[in-house]
Amino acid sequence: MLTACLEFVGLALCVTGSLLVMVACGLPMWKVTAFIDSNIVVAQTIWDGLWMSCVVQSTGQMQCKVHDSVLALARDLQTARALTIISAVLGVVALTVTVAGAQCTNCIRAEAVKARLVNAGGVIYILSGLFVLVPLCWLANNIIVDFHDPQVPPSKKREIGAAIYVGWAATAMLLFGGTLLCCSFSQVVRGAYPIKYAPTKTITANGDFDKRHYV
Repeated sequence: MLTACLEFVGLALCVTGSLLVMVACGLPMWKVTAFIDSNIVVAQTIWDGLWMSCVVQSTGQMQCKVHDSVLALARDLQTARALTIISAVLGVVALTVTVAGAQCTNCIRAEAVKARLVNAGGVIYILSGLFVLVPLCWLANNIIVDFHDPQVPPSKKREIGAAIYVGWAATAMLLFGGTLLCCSFSQVVRGAYPIKYAPTKTITANGDFDKRHYV
């Protein structure tokens, strides 16, 4: 019972984290305009994302433009694209592996194999969280350094956008959920004896159940 509970909670956290990684990957709000001038009246807000840049007018209108060239992007954005996509793909792979070995499925009967699959799924989820954590911290560090650099003009300064915070939340869910899946593999949780399934009842030629099962 404890094993199934840990697997359910861990899998729910990991699936939610993988979905948030995909959301953060598509959001354009990785870098947002920093309002540091004395004039509080701002005509437009600039959002910089992995795939596009958007300009939001004070009237509510928004115009977005997809990045034309990958090679023309900054190095941190190129790395963030690659690692975020890898993290999302690993999340899908980990989901397939974990579901195949979960207690609630009958894809595999051997208890030892099921435990190893769940453990492997947890490890893949942890790797997925680490892959997305690298670009998040790298971009956040660059934003903070440029913000405090006096040589960068105020119009070029940016602040940490909502997508980075969503990515950090996704990383926490992936790491914690993957750890729960790995803990469900431990012998303390699963018990000293593997689960034994009762044999199914067979039907004889005349349509009755085999009487040997009632002895």
